Amino acid sequence: MARIDRREFLLATAAAATAGVAASLPHDVNAAGDTQDTSGGQKRKPNIVIYHSDQFRWDFVGANGLNSSTHTPNLDALAEAGTNFTHAVTNQPVCAPSRSVLMTGRYATETGVWHNGLGMKEDLPTVATELRKAGYTANYIGKWHLAPGSPAQGGGRGYVKPEHRGGFLDLWEASNELEFTTHPYEGTIWDRDGKEITYKDEYRVDFLTDRAEKFLRQKQEKPFLLVISQLEPHQQNDLHRMVGPKGSAERFINAYVPPDLRNFPGDWHEQLPDYYGSCERIDASVGRIRKILAEENLADNTIFVFMSDHACHFMTRNTEYKRSTHNSSLRVPLLMSGPGFDSARQIQEVVGIISITPTLLDAAGVPIPESMKGRSFLPIVHDAKARAEWPNKELIQISESMTGRTIRTKDWTYCIADPTGMRSAALSANYHEYQMYDQRNDPYELVNLAGRKEYREQASQLGEELKKLIVASGEPEPEIVRAELYP
Repeated sequence: MARIDRREFLLATAAAATAGVAASLPHDVNAAGDTQDTSGGQKRKPNIVIYHSDQFRWDFVGANGLNSSTHTPNLDALAEAGTNFTHAVTNQPVCAPSRSVLMTGRYATETGVWHNGLGMKEDLPTVATELRKAGYTANYIGKWHLAPGSPAQGGGRGYVKPEHRGGFLDLWEASNELEFTTHPYEGTIWDRDGKEITYKDEYRVDFLTDRAEKFLRQKQEKPFLLVISQLEPHQQNDLHRMVGPKGSAERFINAYVPPDLRNFPGDWHEQLPDYYGSCERIDASVGRIRKILAEENLADNTIFVFMSDHACHFMTRNTEYKRSTHNSSLRVPLLMSGPGFDSARQIQEVVGIISITPTLLDAAGVPIPESMKGRSFLPIVHDAKARAEWPNKELIQISESMTGRTIRTKDWTYCIADPTGMRSAALSANYHEYQMYDQRNDPYELVNLAGRKEYREQASQLGEELKKLIVASGEPEPEIVRAELYP
């Protein structure tokens, strides 16, 4: 079977989209991604801030209109002024693999991080390496989770050696596994030289925001990439629960329960109040960062991205919080503003986080490495024809809970899994149909249609499309065994 070039779409539509994109970009952005003042003098390329929240559900952003209890005025303002990708999904619903996908624009099976605890390959182009080649500084604050987890491999939970930083070789104030070196009100991260930076009696979100403010208040001689990687609203691992700011449990005790949770057993009854509180504090942090950018006269020339690595199903779909094929694991917030993205628009096409780095490189006028499997979705922000031609098909690789593969389209989720229950391998040669959901009629995924004879034709079509995506990702074409509920 012929391989699919996942960048073919971008190459095929670039010429058609160029005129529409150029007309839609702000007046101070030229075709190369550099900015210009009104007199024609050239400024430097746009700064980029990626605000990465861990395990933040898409429907907990108020602008998405589905949750009556969430309080996210700053994210709502970001969505209103910028671009809100309402159908963004993760391509691997667990922390470290997802982060490797984000950084490299490649699938987790290619990055070396197909499950937690593995180190990302050191020779891969990343958003940091490519922007540094273009004259940027690459700066990182917070949770990394992409260095080898074993001291025997030269890794560990805290300090990250320079060779394991994915090209972030300027400001570095981070911990490899922040959930193990910090708690919500005390802990330690490390600077680039291995010096400890500690905090106490301050909420972790606010502490990391303080570090970001310190960086942003400094004079920047070059355009910069800054990643702010928060742990919240992820659970505190050793406490086995979410921990919001003090008082969260009382404030959100009777909060709204999303429909995909309320019909299933899980621990959402206990965890939702603190989860709401954590999301609210993340929102306040985003507002603070954007205010600092404005005060430092950086806002107009900074692309700001808010996203998450995966979502959270509160033990309703398996025995923990993600690692499943459901929207409550896969669907993530993705809000972008700044040069090229101040469109005041919702984009409903299905996009994967594998395409965030190619998109940012594209927006900055930096070449996208041919090795990246993601494609820039900048054209669909500005051009209706590009949106009409967008494939709306994303491959999701699932590990740790099972070895599985999923295709997510606008209308369907179709998942296959290794039938042995294998979790210790990156891939399988043999999968069985496992789950199938109709996103139009069952958005909360209450009815699994896999194996139902009236959906056989649709399942077979999705299976063939999934095989193509699997091959395009660099894996051999697998066998898919049909599920049959009827003789």
